[in-house]
Amino acid sequence: MSELHEYRVWAPNAERMRVVAGDRTEAMTRGEAGWWHALAPAGDYGFQIDDDDAVRPDPRSTHQPGGVHERSRTWDASAHDWADGAWTGRPIAGGVLYELHIGTFTQEGTLDAAAERLGHLLEIGVTHVELLPVNAFNGTHNWGYDGVAWYAVHEGYGGPAAYQRFVDAAHAAGLAVVQDVVYNHLGPSGNYLPLFGPYLSSEGRSTWGEHMNLAEPAVRRHILDNVRFWFESMHVDALRLDAVHALLDESEPHILEEMAIETAALAAHLGRPLELIAESDLNDPKLITPREAGGYGLDGQWSDDFHHGVHVALTRETEGYYADFEPLAALAKSLERGFFHDGTFSSFRGRDHGHPIDTQRSLSWRLVVSAQNHDQIGNRARGDRTSEVLDESQLLCAALLLYGGPFTPMLFMGEEWGASTPFQFFTSHPEPELGKATAEGRLAEFEAMGWDESVVPDPQDPATFQDSKLDWSEQRREGHARVLDGYRQLAGLRRELDALTDPHYARNRVEADEQTRVLRLIRGATPSVEERAGVAGTPVSSVEIVINFGDEPQTISVTSDRIRFQTHPSVAVDDGVLSLPPGSGALLA
Repeated sequence: MSELHEYRVWAPNAERMRVVAGDRTEAMTRGEAGWWHALAPAGDYGFQIDDDDAVRPDPRSTHQPGGVHERSRTWDASAHDWADGAWTGRPIAGGVLYELHIGTFTQEGTLDAAAERLGHLLEIGVTHVELLPVNAFNGTHNWGYDGVAWYAVHEGYGGPAAYQRFVDAAHAAGLAVVQDVVYNHLGPSGNYLPLFGPYLSSEGRSTWGEHMNLAEPAVRRHILDNVRFWFESMHVDALRLDAVHALLDESEPHILEEMAIETAALAAHLGRPLELIAESDLNDPKLITPREAGGYGLDGQWSDDFHHGVHVALTRETEGYYADFEPLAALAKSLERGFFHDGTFSSFRGRDHGHPIDTQRSLSWRLVVSAQNHDQIGNRARGDRTSEVLDESQLLCAALLLYGGPFTPMLFMGEEWGASTPFQFFTSHPEPELGKATAEGRLAEFEAMGWDESVVPDPQDPATFQDSKLDWSEQRREGHARVLDGYRQLAGLRRELDALTDPHYARNRVEADEQTRVLRLIRGATPSVEERAGVAGTPVSSVEIVINFGDEPQTISVTSDRIRFQTHPSVAVDDGVLSLPPGSGALLA
């Protein structure tokens, strides 16, 4: 006789609920607050709602072996024999994140194959491996932002058991795991949650779908329990919260603050750091302001302003939202103040945007920045990387600002060797009408950026997915190998020089010359009298980073004659004068 399992499901509007487990159908008993329960054999199962005989997957399913439209399968997360008992965690402060997509990181496209590449990440100073969403979606391949089963790992990646093996392997290598999660919307195929209850809001929607009904306590609990699931059952160390500006919540506390409260409590219980990193389009430091000071108490947030400033300085691309970042002063301000748009007018948005960071009290590591990421590559018309238009020295200039800058750097898979493979937007919707709508929607998105629609690849074409897979053999080729060696050198310097991980904004000095397009960043600078009150601890050694973004060679007076890193072999220093060819940079200490 099969082992009996207790099935529970929230269906507050249903008059009748049945669980179908194997070949048995059991009537469910209604409990408090719309929760139904029943005992039935473990295995493949689903629910029948009212008089509908269709069998629906569990909204909290942890295993969908047949896909998101099929029955769920019982899975015991506690059955895994964890090998990470000695793991004590790793906070993001002073760390380096590495963003990857499981389906394209390796040719196999599985969690087990990705685990075999973790040693490579250690060589470039990575401390946290960040996985794009892995929750179950319809089809064989997808970016992950069309997921509908938030507790289940996509079967094509290996399912939940493979995920646990991956986390074990990462911890054994000394790497923390960050999981990208999407709580602001659900995918367009396989979303049966509205049949069970009021999961979705009736007020408004984002470009990705309806907003979640955060006024409903059970929906909030669905999200909060999922946060706990990744930390407790899957042993991850941090969550990256996708597009939190789309979490419309008028409750007190806000759902983000509630996440922070419960995460802190769970971290205290588990005895290791657990962190929340928000992706937000708002440039609002309230997200990372401690709750005691009136903020939400999240640990970190993305800052796209850094990316935009670096991208424009190197590529001179000024279409769309890049327009405001054309002056080199925009990058300088982002380095010195955290946000460029901190209440300033955004020409792309047509309004003032953002809020200033309190740089005397906030710590700079709380901003996670990148020179490339899945959004800024994949949301381009062709999914092209900057390696198409930048040479090796320019690519290393971006890396120099990442590793040497004041924020938490995040790399995107393959950038460390200047990968030539694109990262395009790909889907595999089995429904022809949905695939057509997705392709048409992509074309409409590019109008505001002024990009050529004729070069946009079809997301539904299997080649779009296949072309986005990394070619690991590239890193052994001459030019790519030199870029990779530069990343390794920078990783070593970041570990060695304490100024490069100093979190105090007041210890940074930035100068930008618009005429020569030379930028100088001093890390470990002496704070002014006004700033000194907010800077505690022992003074750090000074590091000088100088980059020539211009088209002509430049000579610059510097404070040190010792070059510790250079992006180009012709960079030289003599008697306090640094010579920089166009598109080159150096770190002196």
